[in-house]
Amino acid sequence: MANRLRFMPLSASFSSRSVFVAALRPLALYALLLSAGLHQAVAEQPAPGLSFSQARQTLMERSDQLAASAKAVESARLRRQGNEGLGGPQVMLSGRGYHYSMNADISLDPARNALDGMGGMLPPPLGQAVPSLPYFPDNYDLQHKKTTGSASMLMLWPVYMGGFSNAVRQGLDAATDEAQSEADGSNYSLQTQLVQRYFGAQLAERAARLREDAVQGIREHDTAAQSMLKAGVISQLERLQAAAALADARQQASKARDDAHLAATALARSLKEHQPLRPSTPLFVNSKPLPPLQDFITAAEAGHPALGKVAAKQRQAESMHDAQEALRKPQLLAFGSRDLNTSGKANWVAGLTVRWTLWSSTDRDTLAAASQSKIDQVRLLDAQARTDIGLLVEKNWLAVSQAQSQYQAQQAQEDLARELLRLRKAALKEGTGTTLELIDAQLNLAKVLTQRAEQANQYVQALAALLESSGRSQEFENYMAQADIQISSSVP
Repeated sequence: MANRLRFMPLSASFSSRSVFVAALRPLALYALLLSAGLHQAVAEQPAPGLSFSQARQTLMERSDQLAASAKAVESARLRRQGNEGLGGPQVMLSGRGYHYSMNADISLDPARNALDGMGGMLPPPLGQAVPSLPYFPDNYDLQHKKTTGSASMLMLWPVYMGGFSNAVRQGLDAATDEAQSEADGSNYSLQTQLVQRYFGAQLAERAARLREDAVQGIREHDTAAQSMLKAGVISQLERLQAAAALADARQQASKARDDAHLAATALARSLKEHQPLRPSTPLFVNSKPLPPLQDFITAAEAGHPALGKVAAKQRQAESMHDAQEALRKPQLLAFGSRDLNTSGKANWVAGLTVRWTLWSSTDRDTLAAASQSKIDQVRLLDAQARTDIGLLVEKNWLAVSQAQSQYQAQQAQEDLARELLRLRKAALKEGTGTTLELIDAQLNLAKVLTQRAEQANQYVQALAALLESSGRSQEFENYMAQADIQISSSVP
C-alpha cells in the first residue's frame, strides 16, 4: 500500500486532494456557523443589570444639573467668606509721579532801595568812600522745572457704620442658604425623575415580557389549531381566527419591546451611559398603611426646599432694609497716612472723622418703605407657599393610598384571569372549548398582569412625589426596602 501510494500517479494525487477538501467543507461550514452563532450570542447579550441604589449613586456623581447647583452654593459660600472682614481696617499704598514747572516774577525794587538808603545813612567820609552800586533791574523772572514722585501709605478703619457691615454679612448668609435650598430642590426633583425613568423602564420590560410570553402560548395554540384543521376538528374560520390572533399578538409584543428599549435608553441617557440599562430592582408595593398625613405636612413645613428658599429671601430683604437704615446713622472712621521717603523725616497724619448725612438727594424714607414692602411681600409668599405645599402633600398622600388599595383590589381580577385560563385549557382538551377562547384567556391574563404592574408603578411614582413634596426624598430607599410586595420583570 505504501509503495502504491508513493508511486501514485499525479492525477490520482489531485483527485485525493479534492476528496480531502470536499470532506473538510462541512467542517468549515460548521465552524463558520458556530462562529456566526457566537457573534450573534454576543450581540444579543442582555443589557447589564443596574439596581436603583446604583442608579441613584451614578446620578449623584454624573448629573450636570447637580454639579451646577453645587457650584452655585460654593460661589455663594466663597462670597460670604470673602466678606467676613467687611468693616475692618484697610491699608493702602499709593504712589504718584509728576512733572512741574514753577514761574515767579520777583520785584527787586525793595532790595535796591534798601541798598541806596544804606549808602546815604553812612557818615560823610564813609559814604563818600562807598563806590556807586551797580544797576539792579526792577524785577527778576524765576523759573524752576523738575520731574519727581512720591509714595505714601494710607490706613482707613470704619470704627462705627451703624450696623451696615453686619447687615451685609447677614444678607450674604441668606444668599448662601438660598443657593443651598435651590440645590436641595434640584436634588429632590432629579431623584423623582430617576424614579420615573427607572421604574418606568422596569414596567416597560415587564409588559414586553408578558406580551412575548403570550405570543409563545398563542403560537402553540396556533400550531395545535393547524393540526386540528387537518384532522377536521375545527373549521377554517376558527383556524383563521387563531392565525389573526397570533399576528396581532406578535405586533403588540414587537411594540412593547420597542417601548421597553426606548425606556431603557432614556434611563441610560439620564445616567450618561451609552447603552440601554436593565433595571434589576423590582416594582414594589407596601401593603402597610402610610404614616398619618400630618406627619408629612409637618416634615414639609420643616424641610421643604421651596420654603427654605422663601425664608432665605425674607432674610435678604430684612438685611437690605437694615443696611439702608444703617446709612442714615452717623459714621465714625479712623484714618492715618505716612509718606514713604528714602531719606529724612517722613510726613504723617492720623485722626478721626465723623460723617453724618443730614440730607440726601434720594428720598430715604421712600426707599425704607420700599424695602419694608419687600419684607411684607416675602412673608405673604411664605404663607401662600405653605398652603400650596400642604395641599400638594395631601394630594400625593391620597394618591399613594389609592394606588395601594387599587393594587390590592386587583388581586381578585388576577385570580379570576388565571382560573379562566386554566378552565379554557381544560375545555379545549375535552373538546368543549375553542382555540379562540383559550387565546382570549391567555391575552386577558397578560392584560391583567400588565395592569397590576402599571398600578404598582403608579404607587411607586406617587410615593416619590409624596416624599419630594414633604422634603424627604432621601427616605425613598427606606420605603423600598420595607415593601412586602415586589413585582419583578420576569413572567411568573
